[in-house]
Amino acid sequence: MKLFFKKALSYILIIESRLVLLKYKPKIVAITGSVGKTGTKDAVFAVISGVAYVRKSEKSYNSEIGLPLTILGCPNGWNNPYIWFRNILKGIWLFLAPHKYPKWLILEVGVGKPEDMQRTASWLKTDAVIITAIGKTPVHIEFFDSRKHLIDEKSELIKTLKKDGLLILNADDDAVLEMKTKTKNRTITYGFKEEADITGSGESIFYDDIGIPRGIIFRADEGGNSLPVVIEKVFGQNHIYASLASLALSFGLKLNMINAIGALKNYDISPGRMCLVNGINNSLIIDDTYNSSPSACEAALKTLGMIKTSGRKIAVLGDMLELGRYTKETHENIGKIARENCEILAVVGQRAGDIKAGAVEAGMRAENIPEFLNSVEAGEYMKDLVKMNDLILVKGSQGIRMERTVLAILANKENKKKLLVRQDKEWQSK
Repeated sequence: MKLFFKKALSYILIIESRLVLLKYKPKIVAITGSVGKTGTKDAVFAVISGVAYVRKSEKSYNSEIGLPLTILGCPNGWNNPYIWFRNILKGIWLFLAPHKYPKWLILEVGVGKPEDMQRTASWLKTDAVIITAIGKTPVHIEFFDSRKHLIDEKSELIKTLKKDGLLILNADDDAVLEMKTKTKNRTITYGFKEEADITGSGESIFYDDIGIPRGIIFRADEGGNSLPVVIEKVFGQNHIYASLASLALSFGLKLNMINAIGALKNYDISPGRMCLVNGINNSLIIDDTYNSSPSACEAALKTLGMIKTSGRKIAVLGDMLELGRYTKETHENIGKIARENCEILAVVGQRAGDIKAGAVEAGMRAENIPEFLNSVEAGEYMKDLVKMNDLILVKGSQGIRMERTVLAILANKENKKKLLVRQDKEWQSK
């Protein structure tokens, strides 16, 4: 009965969404990939909001129900039939009566299982498609026959492009770059490779006057022009890639690049994506708890290793889920990478033993690698472990709920709903 209700609801919302799009004719940017979708969505939203009325997918509204909710401007009803009924009425009213509707929609499109793209987004007519990165061992690969199968599923989004639509591709991911052969649409690439149309270079951490890390700075090169880009309160290449993708779109749309770069300095970044927050005992936390995958976790650890600090570097890593037969190998490899980038490694979850095994094999002392069954236990331990000026990276897959570890050592707990992921009451009851 529940499955029937979900399918019927999805069908109704999609029909309403198609009617609303037909009526208001907004321009649509659709974003997919295995990593970096939400960060790219936030960066694109920041750039486009400077020139037009724009709406983006909220939180992780990237499914067959999530996309219609964004288009209709409705909240997730979770298990409340009244809210879903109200959402349906709003969709009808939006179509029947004139409203002020966004000129642009920035939609995040997720793929978790085969044929998800067909169910989720095949009915869209997009003005731009951005494909971020796939990675060597993508998240959700457990549900696909092969990596190629997953890549083919992601690339189906390209078919939604209008004839004059733009395709924006990450030039540093070979699987993504090859997708330019799947369309005749104009393609713009971004990345650190010299052949990319929008090229990033000179990335570094910037610090305040007393040596506290405050964000990232890099250069964006386009057609002989080299411009500095500063992004505050975040770290990691994922934010550089997100910014480069938004600048590639700006370039393709012939927007003012100086204004676009200015919009990225302190834009609204979704929590749990390599965000810098203050911890107890004057520590700093790199909160990357939204989700995890092998490539994203490796990048986060290397960022931790890059940052200068007078305290210790601590990594608290939860399980990476939905990796299937790659689970043991990838967790052990993450342990080896952690050995090179932190002094203390705490591991959380049923698969955490493999992270520890990899770190020990790489030469890390076992006594510096405490293990925990869940994120709450890890948080309680961290309360006593964290000292002055420590720098702590916290990361794990969504199902491990590593934000609970961050909460335990967060300095500003009264502001947790703004700072942390999954703070809705529906999530809190899970």
